[in-house]
Amino acid sequence: MAPFLKSSVSIFTFHLSHLTHIRPPLPRCHMFRVPNQLTRVLSLFPLLFLPLCTIKAQGLKDLFSDFQMGTALSAQDVNQGLPEVLKVLSTHFSSITPENLLKWQSVHHEPGRYDFMAADEFVNLGENLGVSTIGHTLVWHQQTPDWVFEREDKTLLSKTELLARMEEHIERVAGRYKGRIHGWDVVNEAFTDDGKYRSTKWFNIAGKDFIKQAFIKASATDPEAELYYNDYNLWKPAKLDAVLEMAMELKAYGVRIDGIGMQGHWGLGYPSLSEIEACIQKIAHAGLKVMITELDIDVLPKPSHKQGADTNDSYRYHESFNPYKNGLPEEVKRKLAQRYEELFLLFQKHRDVISRITLWGIRDTDSWLNNWPIKGRRSYPLLFGEDYQEKEYIFEKLRSVKVAG
Repeated sequence: MAPFLKSSVSIFTFHLSHLTHIRPPLPRCHMFRVPNQLTRVLSLFPLLFLPLCTIKAQGLKDLFSDFQMGTALSAQDVNQGLPEVLKVLSTHFSSITPENLLKWQSVHHEPGRYDFMAADEFVNLGENLGVSTIGHTLVWHQQTPDWVFEREDKTLLSKTELLARMEEHIERVAGRYKGRIHGWDVVNEAFTDDGKYRSTKWFNIAGKDFIKQAFIKASATDPEAELYYNDYNLWKPAKLDAVLEMAMELKAYGVRIDGIGMQGHWGLGYPSLSEIEACIQKIAHAGLKVMITELDIDVLPKPSHKQGADTNDSYRYHESFNPYKNGLPEEVKRKLAQRYEELFLLFQKHRDVISRITLWGIRDTDSWLNNWPIKGRRSYPLLFGEDYQEKEYIFEKLRSVKVAG
C-alpha cells in the first residue's frame, strides 16, 4: 500500500474506533422510494453548505501549512484519550511533543530500570494520528535524578563515567524509538542569558564535551532523526551568539546538528518583534533549521524583572500576582489576540526557514504557567480554553493572518 494511503487508512481507523465510544450508532431507517426529481434536489442540498463547512473545519495546520503546527502533550492528554483532545489534535496539529514523558526522571528514574509505558503510548498516539513526533529531551540539568551523576557511595562520577552513563541512556531511549520519533531535542538549556555555559553537574563534571558527545551518540543511534539544541531567551544576543558558536564547533568536528529550537516563553510586551526576527535570521544564516518551540504568552504580572523559563525561579503566592481568577478582561484578551497575530505574521514572513511552531500545551487549564514562577495562579497563555474550545477572539486574528499571507 502506498505510504499516504496507509497513513490515511490508519488515521480513519483511529478516529472511527474512538467515535464509536462517543455515541451509539443511529437506528437503521426503513427503506422507502424517493421520486427521482426529489433525489436530484436533495443531492444538491449539501453543496449549499460546503464553503461554510470547509472554513469551519480548517485548523491551525491548514491555516499555517508552510510549517508544521505542533503542541506539547501532558501524561493526562496521552493516557486518558479524551474525545475532545483527539478532536483538537486531529483538527489542528501536525506535530506533537511530550511535555515530560520522555525526560530522564520519567523513563529512567532508577539505575538500570527503564519505564517506557507512558512514552510508548505517546509514540503510538503520534503514529495513529499520522503526525510528526518530537522527542523532548535527552539531556537536561532539570528533571534528571541525582543518581545519574553519582556512584553508589554518593561521590561524583568522573567525566568518563558520566559520559558513558549518558550515552547508555541515549542509546536505550532514542534507540527504542528509532524510525518512529522524527526529531530530538538532544540537549536542553545549557547556556545562561549572558552567554556562559550553565553551571550544572553535566558541565561541572564533563565540561562542554557533554554536548558534543550527546549529539554524536544521538546521531549514531538514529541517523534519520533530526537533532536539535533547544533553549529559551535566544532573542538575547549574548546567549544566541554562544549557542551558535557551540553549533558551529560541532559542525567543525563533523558532528551533526540540524536545527535550533527557540523557546517561545514570551510575554505580551517582550521580546520585541525585531528581537525575535533577528534571532530567526541569525539561526537561518548559520545554516540551521529554525523551530519556534514551547510557545505560550504569559499575561500575568511578574514578581521580578527576570524573563524566560528558568524552572529554578520560585516565589511566594500573593493575590496581586493572580489578578484574573474569574476570567480574562476584554482589554487583556485584545492584547493577547494582537500578540499572537503579530507573532504569526512574523512566522509567515519567515516561513521559508521556520520548519515548526510548537505550542506548549493545548488548553490554559494544563499550562505550566499556572504554577510557575508562583504556584496556584490562573493563567491564559494558550489558544484553547478549559473546555478545549478555540478562543475565537484569537482564532479570528489568526485567520486574518493567513488571508494576509
